[in-house]
Amino acid sequence: MSCPGARQPWALRAYLGLARALAPVWRAGLARRLKRGKETPRSVRQKLGSEYAQRPEGTVVWGHAVGVGEAMALAGVFARLAALRPDCSFLLTTTARTSGDALKRTGLPPRCQHQFAPVDTPEAVARFLDHWRPALAVWCEMDLWPALIAGTDARQIPRVLVNARLSSASLAKRRWGRWIYQALLPGFRDLFAQNTDTVDALVALGAPRERITVSGTIKALVPPLGCDTDDLAAWQDALGARPVWLLASSHPGEEALALQAHAGLRRQHPGALLLIAPRAPARGAEVAALAAGALSQAVPLRSAGAHIATDAAAYVADTIGEMGLWYRLAPVALVGGSIASVGGHNPHEPLALGCAVLHGPNVWNFSESYERLDGLGLSRPVQNADELARAVAAVWASPSAHDSAALTDPQAEAVLTRLLGHLPA
Repeated sequence: MSCPGARQPWALRAYLGLARALAPVWRAGLARRLKRGKETPRSVRQKLGSEYAQRPEGTVVWGHAVGVGEAMALAGVFARLAALRPDCSFLLTTTARTSGDALKRTGLPPRCQHQFAPVDTPEAVARFLDHWRPALAVWCEMDLWPALIAGTDARQIPRVLVNARLSSASLAKRRWGRWIYQALLPGFRDLFAQNTDTVDALVALGAPRERITVSGTIKALVPPLGCDTDDLAAWQDALGARPVWLLASSHPGEEALALQAHAGLRRQHPGALLLIAPRAPARGAEVAALAAGALSQAVPLRSAGAHIATDAAAYVADTIGEMGLWYRLAPVALVGGSIASVGGHNPHEPLALGCAVLHGPNVWNFSESYERLDGLGLSRPVQNADELARAVAAVWASPSAHDSAALTDPQAEAVLTRLLGHLPA
């Protein structure tokens, strides 16, 4: 935390001077993105600091995230804090439009608003912070914007870093900017790292070791994803007793493996349905064509208007913000990014909705979670199509309810307690 009147480190002063000079570049870049449909007029105004929602009275807790998963994780933290502190309101900012769209689809916690973060210029940051006046700033993972952080320091707003994760490769990429990190990281009151490797990486970048706690992932705190109840009922009526499974957040190469397993499953269960939700919805048509070729039949595509699967063997769910629907429909899911060399995706979302989790060997993004969940029998590794088919069939033959207490991660729960300690009484 900076002291009032303290001189800023030279690297931060240099960055802020450059950021001030580049303000016209930010405006021009946003104008180009608006023309290409990557921004909306409202998101541009919010990023430039010319439009805000009304600030609620009282204490505002602000959290910032970049990706969909991080935004959902922060929403889960805020949902828990909202129940514990009914006097607080919450603001969640993102930079990516997809994150904002996903939050809109799944719903925000009580007393929580979303808006886009300001561009990282001192003027836009000042307008943002002067309007919202947060009592606490929570950064999720490593999307650290120097002007935004310097602005919170200037106003003596306590800030906390949660869910930090740095591999040796990502640390090497950040070493070029180590002077900036050395200026930013010491000002965090608490830093919560997902593992001990990240602790060492944060220290190498300038964070005080005594303020860092290993907390695992806060994505374990994500509440059950919502869905449209009418849509769910329509799907359940259409599916009847058909056996269903899901390939969630898939990457190239994973669909082919799942389709191979599905062909084997359909020999024993002719009515079986495979739902495929690609991580990148833009791949929907590509995935549907792959599935049609593997199964020798047309495969419906949600983005093309096929809102409910008919008697097709597979269905491509190429939309954002609907995973709550797919996890409710399928009793078992292969969570993607774990067969491909991506590092895996969040196993806590399906488990929270009673969907059994299968995964491949590449789960380093959630290694601590998967190690714990595998040990509890809540998730299961598979190596190939045959193992995958057997694991899916085993869940169909003997579905089991999860013990909700077993899903609680004590390390992640401790983050909530520490955040509460930084809020005014």
